[in-house]
Amino acid sequence: MKMKRTLYLKFLAAYILFGILSVITIATLTSRMTLKHLTKVQAGSLYREAQLVASSYALRIYSNDESGAEAAKSQLKAIDTYISANIWVINNSSKVLFDSRGQHDDGGSAYADFDPSATGTYYMTGDFYGAFNEEMLSVFAPITSNYKVTGYVVIHQSLKTIVNSRNAILNISYIALGIFMLLSLIILVVFTFAVYWPLNRITKAAEEYANGNLTYQLKTNGSHDEMGYLSDTLNYMAHRIARSEDNQRKFIANVSHDFRSPLTSIRGYLEAMIDGTIPPEMHEKYLVIVKNETERLTKLTSGLLELNTLDKGGLVLEISNFDINAVIRRTAETFGGICKEKKISIELILSGKTLFVHADMSKIQQVLYNLLDNAIKFSHNNSIIKIETTEKNDKVFVSVKDSGIGIPKDSLKQVFDRFYKTDLSRGKDKKGTGLGLSIVKEIVQAHNENINVISTEGVGTEFIFTLPKQKN
Repeated sequence: MKMKRTLYLKFLAAYILFGILSVITIATLTSRMTLKHLTKVQAGSLYREAQLVASSYALRIYSNDESGAEAAKSQLKAIDTYISANIWVINNSSKVLFDSRGQHDDGGSAYADFDPSATGTYYMTGDFYGAFNEEMLSVFAPITSNYKVTGYVVIHQSLKTIVNSRNAILNISYIALGIFMLLSLIILVVFTFAVYWPLNRITKAAEEYANGNLTYQLKTNGSHDEMGYLSDTLNYMAHRIARSEDNQRKFIANVSHDFRSPLTSIRGYLEAMIDGTIPPEMHEKYLVIVKNETERLTKLTSGLLELNTLDKGGLVLEISNFDINAVIRRTAETFGGICKEKKISIELILSGKTLFVHADMSKIQQVLYNLLDNAIKFSHNNSIIKIETTEKNDKVFVSVKDSGIGIPKDSLKQVFDRFYKTDLSRGKDKKGTGLGLSIVKEIVQAHNENINVISTEGVGTEFIFTLPKQKN
């Protein structure tokens, strides 16, 4: 939880830091870049005016024609008014011959430091060598006569206008930044309610599950996004883990029960034979019982080992094409003795003389053996067990159906669970391990096929599983 809070605080700190850095960037770097750009644009505009003045009016001021010079000065004053900029005409001696505003004309002012060739550009900013009390943009263009530079036209414009334009642009930038931060804040609020709080609840649930509280129920908001899916997945995971632990407890209890019963029986008979409770002439009878109990333990151990192999993904299938009908016939023949003893008939309803499938023959034979053994175990005397094969599309359906005691409705979903035995089965047969149907399901699923059970208590049970048909 602390980690999550720290992460959220970091996110908030990053949001605030982003806002501060954005303001600083606009106030410094963006401000300078904008002022420089606007200055360059305005300088270019004034430079074109200066060139026009130099080529059209400035030379008249140099002429001896007083009327022409006066007319030129009048034109320059008019241009001054139009562009709101002070226009100077400076000779090669850096003396001001004309000032459109009459402050520095008639050669009364000289600026010896003025050297356009040394600046490397056509404009400069500042007070123009002390001529002004404020920052100015000064643009200069040469006056040429007979291919010689005779002076310069210098146009001065206050930087206040450019600075005001820069400030207007910055204000727009600040407003845009404010809107952007407000929208980001909305996104942050949405993130808090849509991501952070659900993630917080999920983290809390994960901690509860890690501490062993698998009954903790993670509340979801019913959303169908990734958070809702993650919440549902965690709830499902906790349910499966809880069920797994419950199954593990049942597994241990069942193993203990199924091992304890035959061991107790074996020990009891052996002690009775040793202390003479069972007379020697009856030893053979009880030794047969002891032998049967050891076989039961062997069968139980083998089933456990096989299931352990299946759990670890160690089941290696030897896939081939084989006749499922022939395998069914052979499997049915192995139960001839017990069927004769219980007067049970096995009826085969097979599709065609041969029916080839694509599977592991030995494993499928084991499936058939377990299903048929289960059917015989729960069938009444003088009853019929039907084994049927049918084809549908690219699948073969195999059915093993008995008319025995059936399975209670509330037990149908558990028949494939390990060690699960209904009360009826415990009363009917004490030799079962409760692993046969679990092994059947594991083998069928290893083939990527399905097995289902249909049963009515007191009527009978039918197991149906599928196999892929032979591939051409």
